Amino acid sequence: MRSLIPLAGLAFAAITAFSPTALAQETMDEGTLGPKMVETLFPKPGYSPYVGNTFPTRPLFGDTHLHTSQSFDAIAFGNSLGPEEAYRFARGEEVVSSTGQHARLSRPLDFLVVSDHAENMGTLGEIKAGNPTLMNDPDLKRWNQMMANGADQAMNVYYEIMASVGGGGKPLPAALRSDELTRSVWQKNVEAAEKYNDPGTFTALIGYEWSSNTRGNNLHRVVVFRDGAAKTEQVLPFSSLQSDNPEDLWRALQNYETKTGGSVLAIPHNGNLSNGLMFPLINPVGAKPITAEYARTRATLEPLMEVTQMKGDGETHPVLSPNDEFASFERWDMGNLDLSVAKTPEMLQFEYARSALKNGLKLEKELGVNPYKYGLIGSTDSHTSLAAVEENNFFGKLPAAEPNAGRATHPIAKFGDKEVMGWEVVSSGYAAVWASENTREAIFDAMKRKEVYATTGPRMMVRLFGGWDFADADAKTRSPAAVGYSKGVPMGGDLPPAPAGKSPTFLVAALKDPIGANLDRYQIVKGWMDAAGELHEHVYDAAWSGDRKPGADGKLPPVGSTVDVANATWTNTIGAPELISVWTDPDFDPDQRAFYYARVLEIPTPRWTAYDAKYFGVTMPPEVPMTLQERAYTSPIWYSPVG
Repeated sequence: MRSLIPLAGLAFAAITAFSPTALAQETMDEGTLGPKMVETLFPKPGYSPYVGNTFPTRPLFGDTHLHTSQSFDAIAFGNSLGPEEAYRFARGEEVVSSTGQHARLSRPLDFLVVSDHAENMGTLGEIKAGNPTLMNDPDLKRWNQMMANGADQAMNVYYEIMASVGGGGKPLPAALRSDELTRSVWQKNVEAAEKYNDPGTFTALIGYEWSSNTRGNNLHRVVVFRDGAAKTEQVLPFSSLQSDNPEDLWRALQNYETKTGGSVLAIPHNGNLSNGLMFPLINPVGAKPITAEYARTRATLEPLMEVTQMKGDGETHPVLSPNDEFASFERWDMGNLDLSVAKTPEMLQFEYARSALKNGLKLEKELGVNPYKYGLIGSTDSHTSLAAVEENNFFGKLPAAEPNAGRATHPIAKFGDKEVMGWEVVSSGYAAVWASENTREAIFDAMKRKEVYATTGPRMMVRLFGGWDFADADAKTRSPAAVGYSKGVPMGGDLPPAPAGKSPTFLVAALKDPIGANLDRYQIVKGWMDAAGELHEHVYDAAWSGDRKPGADGKLPPVGSTVDVANATWTNTIGAPELISVWTDPDFDPDQRAFYYARVLEIPTPRWTAYDAKYFGVTMPPEVPMTLQERAYTSPIWYSPVG
């Protein structure tokens, strides 16, 4: 039954929009409010339950971190494909890779960011081509000859540049610091994005990567613009050659917004290669405390974190999460980016997403703002121009690691006596964005509000809503978003203040990739800070397949496996095509800051190494993993106590 007060207000507002003649006729014929007026004020719901929906109904999948031959390292590795081939491939076209192999995605992506390194963008291509102006420099002429002598010597060019950028080698030749050269390459990248941007069908977002490697420690950020050529061509990509301090990058991005009226964001990645510097409690620049201004600027310009990609999964680590049986997933934890400094346990909490989210609660309590209030996405960081990460269609990180019989057992990189083996490369990942339409503006805005999630490759559909009033009946709907948005907040949001005596409830829903594996379970990962300032975490199984029941230790038994490693196959005879439930936090304390995010696991499937072994007829060494459980990570939902 409708309230009389709102009815009166609505009636008054609507009546004033009608002419006096029409209103008089209605009141004479039908009394004070005739049926025609009632139909106008309160139309009956139509047959279609979707009329008027403005929320996003499907996720858009894409890659925000892809390198082409315009990146100095990619071309040194042998990449001959530029931005145009990258866009064509992402749109679903068949292309020929740098090693002469035909490649195509199983399904087109919805969006792509070509994020070539700002450092020496495009210049190595000019060196390789023997640009006469550059050949006047003896080092550049030597590099030209090295690149002409094959992949191994070309890799040595890359190592020399890495040493220079990281401060461990002699300065780069002055000829490589030409704004004119950078501008010409940047304009080519922007023009390619404009050419392939097709609103409603495929979005080409403009971006680049800022690649700080101070002393070999990875502090890289991908920069993504909301805007088109008219604004982005007014600036040049900010390079770590100008400054390797993230705060200077942020100032450059703020200057861009002030100058153009545009919008931009930055996405940190591979904290696992930063040796404890990516998500610190103490600002590593000057070893000084993090200030509220630092936290506020970082939170504004860095709404997202790339949590999974080819150089390792960054959700958590067994040392940090010893009670999480799924914590040891596709880890790279040998050291920093160039392996010049080995990893130590005390570095880890400042490198991984879950611990960063927890430390963000501590900093928010101290500063009043949370610098690590991150949404979570995945992307590839491929340097082949090919965003291909399905396990049976994996084209590797570098051209030398495109499909071949020895790629798993051949080092992908060597740093002195240390090396990274090919099998350690991860076939991951993609960014999933809940945007209302496939446009630059809608995708960027969804990223800013953190309504996004990461996948390690599969295109599963994952929903997470938090509120105070979800009931079991809400999990029976075939449109969880309708009830989710009406009764709560989506991933990336903040819970409103806690009603007295209530615990937060979460509507969780996941649907398998249509051509992928069934789902094992849907988990909620909670992090919180207690009254003493101590940080905690717990992983809860919120929904799962089959009739399994948690054991005495609270752990759910494994789903099992149908993988036939020798033939690189599996069957969907276990698991579930979808999972949906309402979960209530059993340990809620309204006085404790907390966050909640979802982790959705598929049943075990063959890893790319198993597909390679079958296709090429090779035997993998015993240390090589042959199966995995693909997964998705949602952006968190946060809770803050009042006061």
